[in-house]
Amino acid sequence: ITLLKQMDEVGCRQFVFSSSATVYGEGITPPFREDAQTLPSNPYGRTKLFIEEIIRDWTATKDGKSAVLLRYFNPIGADRSGLIGESPKGIPNNLMPLMLDVAIGKRDELSIFGDDYDTADGTGVRDYIHVDDLARGHVSAIDFTNGTTGVEAFNLGTGVGVSVLELIYAFERATGQSIGYRITPRRPGDVAVSLADPSRAKKLLDWETRLDLAQMCIDSWRFRTRNHTFSEN
Repeated sequence: ITLLKQMDEVGCRQFVFSSSATVYGEGITPPFREDAQTLPSNPYGRTKLFIEEIIRDWTATKDGKSAVLLRYFNPIGADRSGLIGESPKGIPNNLMPLMLDVAIGKRDELSIFGDDYDTADGTGVRDYIHVDDLARGHVSAIDFTNGTTGVEAFNLGTGVGVSVLELIYAFERATGQSIGYRITPRRPGDVAVSLADPSRAKKLLDWETRLDLAQMCIDSWRFRTRNHTFSEN
């Protein structure tokens, strides 16, 4: 809210917000469209949805304002230089950093939260997107706000579902590393399938993903191995 007030003070009328696919939550048939019901199943998703609503109100306060809500699905990967990537502190909440911990020897095995979902192999399915494609999505969103008013939401995803086990196998094929794992109980708030319908972004933003799952794995591994000491801090 403070940021939006500051934007008003300096006359800024364009805003791009990093939202999340978690605003959709449970009870929605995938793939998710932007006009689907927003029903988050965890606090993170509810926080993102609250901010979306604040931004909608902000755009309505004065003519000429433009905002884009980018609903990320599951970003992984790293810059191909190996210099820019993800290094979460403490215990990671996301799958790829945990897999990297196992591959580098920091953890003995990966915990898979549930293998009894209504999916092909019983593990949760997600829509993984390379961070480079995500970055291009932001550029497209900024360009979009230059010629529009009001607020629009866009999914940033591939439209391809990948299960936890499929991601593990893809990582092993791409990097030659072995990932040991064990099955543990489900985590509260996790949904079985989170999958984007990215067609609206393709139509209105002229954006679509270019990099595949293998590249996401290769680039994640390159960053981790080149920044091993940094990642341990």
